[in-house]
Amino acid sequence: MATDPSPARNRRETLVFHVSDVHFGLEDADAIAWVKREIAEKRPDAVAITGDLTMRARHREFEAATRWIRSLDVPITVEVGNHDLPYFNLIERFFTPYKRFKGVESVVEKELDLPGLAIVPLKTAVRAQPRFNWSKGWITDAALTKCLDAIDALPEGVKALVAVHHPLREVGTKGTALTHGGQKALTALAQRSVLGVLSGHVHDPFDLTQETVHGPVRMIGAGTLSQRVRSTPPSFNELRWDGETLTVRARNLGDVRTRHADRRCARRCDAAAPAGRAGRSGQSGPPHRSAGALKPVGSIES
Repeated sequence: MATDPSPARNRRETLVFHVSDVHFGLEDADAIAWVKREIAEKRPDAVAITGDLTMRARHREFEAATRWIRSLDVPITVEVGNHDLPYFNLIERFFTPYKRFKGVESVVEKELDLPGLAIVPLKTAVRAQPRFNWSKGWITDAALTKCLDAIDALPEGVKALVAVHHPLREVGTKGTALTHGGQKALTALAQRSVLGVLSGHVHDPFDLTQETVHGPVRMIGAGTLSQRVRSTPPSFNELRWDGETLTVRARNLGDVRTRHADRRCARRCDAAAPAGRAGRSGQSGPPHRSAGALKPVGSIES
């Protein structure tokens, strides 16, 4: 269980690295080496990897992912992404979909309990769904119940970060999630002590607030460490929790500063709405706009 948040513990800042969409098989070698160095230097309390470790769920891709994860030597939780389920072996996909995770199975969908903070998984990648595109998000009632039960079991005063692969609603990026059951999940999470929902999938960082009938939920997306970049260079998020404020900073390889969002927010954040297209030259293009009831929380910085 997560540690009770005593005042003495709260004075120690908790550092979490949020990584996503490494896509071994089409990984960016510079990016994964950079993140490994950052982890070795800063020694975060935990690393949350929100899915798509591999490109096509091939054995050699999982072997490379396993070597990299084991080399990090920090507490890790790994969410399953749509690219991590077998593409070419439907029998395995339906009956033993996690078989290829065997090298890191102990950290797959693992709850991480930190001082005053817990990272709780919520599965959004499924074996099949009643629509043609199986790459999109789908939250079953069983998966949501399991997540909510885990949050409800946390000690009083402990906050939760919920780790998913797909954003629970559209966030204005080029990539889409179209997560079935996402709004229902957000509404349920809004009634609990949830600091934010960590996701990947769209390959661009964002930090937005989604309004629900029960109040707002913060949605935090990490970019990619692969060659499959969209609007920003390879990146990851640094999250810092001091017991009162969750600060998010998007780090990218291109030293790209992108647009400032709502600076009137009470909490300090360095990452928010998705950035414009950028290369490693440090140039960025027009930013995307957030959608619907989403409200940007801060700004992205390198």
